[in-house]
Amino acid sequence: MKYLKQATLILLISFAGEVLNVVLPLPIPASVYGMVILLVCLCTGLVRVGQVKETAGFLIEIMPVMFIPAAVGLTDAWPSLQPVLVPVTLTMVLTTVLVMAVTGWVTQGVIHKEKGAKK
Repeated sequence: MKYLKQATLILLISFAGEVLNVVLPLPIPASVYGMVILLVCLCTGLVRVGQVKETAGFLIEIMPVMFIPAAVGLTDAWPSLQPVLVPVTLTMVLTTVLVMAVTGWVTQGVIHKEKGAKK
C-alpha cells in the first residue's frame, strides 16, 4: 500500500505539471514543470522525502529501460540521421563531456562548501 501511495503522489505532481504545461504558454516540457513542483514541495516540506523515496528509487533504477523505445525509434529515422551523423555524434560527445565536467565542479564546490561550513 505504501508504494501505491507514493506512486499516486508522484503521478499527481506529474499531472499538475501537465496542467501547467497546458495553461502556461511557455516552451517548457510538462515533465520539467512536474520536477520543479516536486522540488518546491520537497524544499518547503509539503512533501517529505520518505513519502516518495522508495517509488522514486524504483523509477530511477528502471530509467535506462525507458530509453529503449527512443533508441529503437532512431533506427526508423536512419535515412534522415545518416547525413548529419558526424555533427550529431560530435555534439553529443562534447555536450556529454561538458555536462559531466560541470556536474563534477558543482559537486566538488558543494562538498567543499559543506566541509567549510562544518568547521
